[in-house]
Amino acid sequence: MPITVKAYAEHDELALVPTLRSIDGIEIEVITQANTDPDSDVFPFLITYDDRDELERHLDSDPTVDGYELVDANDDMFIYYIEHSDGTILLSPILTEVNGFMLRTETRRRGWFVQLQLPDREALNTIWEYAEGCGMKFEIIELHGSTGTEKDISFGLTDEQIEALQTAYKCGYFNEPRDTALSGVADEVGVSSTAMSGRLRRGMRNLISATLMDEDID
Repeated sequence: MPITVKAYAEHDELALVPTLRSIDGIEIEVITQANTDPDSDVFPFLITYDDRDELERHLDSDPTVDGYELVDANDDMFIYYIEHSDGTILLSPILTEVNGFMLRTETRRRGWFVQLQLPDREALNTIWEYAEGCGMKFEIIELHGSTGTEKDISFGLTDEQIEALQTAYKCGYFNEPRDTALSGVADEVGVSSTAMSGRLRRGMRNLISATLMDEDID
């Protein structure tokens, strides 16, 4: 079943993150386009900032930028075609590989907020594994099926997080006092205690984010 995912991605080598972190008040958004070439490293960006000269000085020194071309300018809004350097980490290649596409991409805090349309949860797991392999912080904020019904909502949990939380609950890990230790829950799933701790921590964070917090809160 197709799913829509809202997530936050953070890594020092993600596209334009060095520029984002060096200029206060800058806003960057990827302009949606029909390009499906997984090898493409040139993308259109809408950048909002009040000083073009300062902006371009930072683009010149940004290690994720190999080149750029100003396409349009209007007051403090600029459209650039930006070519990324070889070391830049991008979500677009793995997204194309799983037959998904981006509905929305904009800077948030110290990274990128993305809204993805994916064919199924397996595609999301593939993206999750790619992010972990790159050392990328990838937090799922919200996940729901294409029907948008409440029944489809998964509260931003991956399959691994759901399994971890369900197993921990069934084993009495959340009881007071606990019926089993973290190592016992990890043994049930067949992973290390460190991996189980991470899945439980991220899973509970996603549950809190999706159910108790405003998704626009930074």
